[in-house]
Amino acid sequence: MKEFFKMFFASVLGVITAGVILICISLFITFALIASIASKAGGGEIPKIEANSILHIDNGSFPEIVATNPWSFIDQKDQDVPLSQAVEAIKLAKNNPNISGIYLDIDDLAVGMASAEELRRALQDFKSSGKFIVAYADRYSQKSYYLSSIADQLYLNPKGMLGLTGIASQTMFYKDALEKFGVKMEIFKVGTYKAAVEPFMLSEMSEANREQITTYINGLWNKITSDIAESRKTMADSVKMFADNGDMFNLTERAVEMKLVDRLAYRTDVETELKKLTDRKEKDKLRLVSLSQVLAGSPAQKEKENRIAVLFAEGEITEEVIKRPFDTSISITQSLARQIKEAADDDDIKAVVLRVNSPGGSAFTSEQIWKQVVDLKTKKPIVVSMGDVAASGGYYIACAANAIVAERTTLTGSIGIFGMFPNFAGVAKKLGVNMNVVQTSKHADLGNFALPMTADDRAIIQRYIEQGYDIFLTRVSEGRNRSKSQIDSIAQGRVWLGEKALEIGLVDELGGLETAIKRAATLAELGDNYYVKYGKTKRNFLEEFLSSSSAEMKTAIMQAFLSKSEFEALRTIQSVPMQPTGVQARLPYSFIPY
Repeated sequence: MKEFFKMFFASVLGVITAGVILICISLFITFALIASIASKAGGGEIPKIEANSILHIDNGSFPEIVATNPWSFIDQKDQDVPLSQAVEAIKLAKNNPNISGIYLDIDDLAVGMASAEELRRALQDFKSSGKFIVAYADRYSQKSYYLSSIADQLYLNPKGMLGLTGIASQTMFYKDALEKFGVKMEIFKVGTYKAAVEPFMLSEMSEANREQITTYINGLWNKITSDIAESRKTMADSVKMFADNGDMFNLTERAVEMKLVDRLAYRTDVETELKKLTDRKEKDKLRLVSLSQVLAGSPAQKEKENRIAVLFAEGEITEEVIKRPFDTSISITQSLARQIKEAADDDDIKAVVLRVNSPGGSAFTSEQIWKQVVDLKTKKPIVVSMGDVAASGGYYIACAANAIVAERTTLTGSIGIFGMFPNFAGVAKKLGVNMNVVQTSKHADLGNFALPMTADDRAIIQRYIEQGYDIFLTRVSEGRNRSKSQIDSIAQGRVWLGEKALEIGLVDELGGLETAIKRAATLAELGDNYYVKYGKTKRNFLEEFLSSSSAEMKTAIMQAFLSKSEFEALRTIQSVPMQPTGVQARLPYSFIPY
């Protein structure tokens, strides 16, 4: 009887717990539905932008593809805007007579360097209208300061911080730790500079990798300091001295003394100055409009006879999307190949621009996408626009295009491949586990992670990797009209900045997405008779949530209630033991394009 009551109460508790979870999920879905319906219901109203308004840019992130937030109706916070639309909104604000200027209000800018460069160029173009740009931050991160330094007036909180520190690249090495557990990573690669596998095969950075990292971070730092110096009317050496002296931790008056900031002020003081600039009285509220409001208030683009399609390739290149809890990353799969084929078969589309922002990934998937680019090129022009990074597999899918456009600070190249396979023979030995194999052929057990790999096995896989590298070289040489030996001399897995990539022939022109669109129009001989149709730039959170697996549902709930830093910490912890294996054409696993 005692056991019966134990089981009974345990069952009741289980039912109650399950009920609470179901109620929470139901409420979550209900609120999301209400938010979705409300946003759609209000979609027909075009907000009016009043005279003397100011475009308020406080977005910290400008991804290529935005994931919609169903909780925005609660905190009324403006959602992220895709980079392409942010640039378009700044252009619209420049030509809108009711917008007097821009208020940059960004403490931290979570974008790659090339994206920051494209935004900064849009702001520079805005200034040519004669309208003002005012910037303020409580604490400037290095990248937010780089963007904000374009402003006519730059303010810093008296107790704030100017985060100019320079650029550092850190690599963590796992080889010795794995060996302690008896795990050996079998590494196969082609390319002196292909450093993605180094953490698993070395205990410290190779000289070749140190050389390429030193080259590109110095290139980035020189670009940052020279652009800041030009805007602030000072010397690049002065900007570097501020970083070298550790003046980030000095009194903020030092930033004013070095001419990096115009004035120390509190937010309310800056708002008072903005009111003066827009002829508002002290008691009046500022008329601030967001990027999304500017976009919503603009007239719809008039569809012309000819269409240029812009497709987005963002994220790691994978053979399939494996959804895990806390994983909301965007991946490039063979669905992109299907999109390219659809664009090739659509007679209304006269040219295609492929926006690539990827560190690479699966060599097999890269080949499938490359094939569709080649097929499309036989029917109409395709131009690649490179974002923050388009390297390894990201360059593979780009190399066949009619033309490639990159930013000066785009990280590209890394032409090389590798294979990485864990071997747990050491773990088995430590645990006293023995394995016997009966086989019909010499290499039938190739890939058995519990047995040491033989010299013959290694030779077979290395040959396979070298064949893959040869194919990669062939694809690039055909796409770039160079010999394989010429490409090999600048390949070997080495990463290049866009400016240097132009010199060595890996790209054709420097610029952003707009530059690529204009080049596509020229190649298609469209003149000005075209309009641009953008591919998917938003992920509908609600649709994905309702069609998701239990893992995706957990992800959605956790992302809604955890802070960004907490959520990213969980993702990082979970991803460590689950790194992909197999043949890859990609940059290091944890690579961030500054």
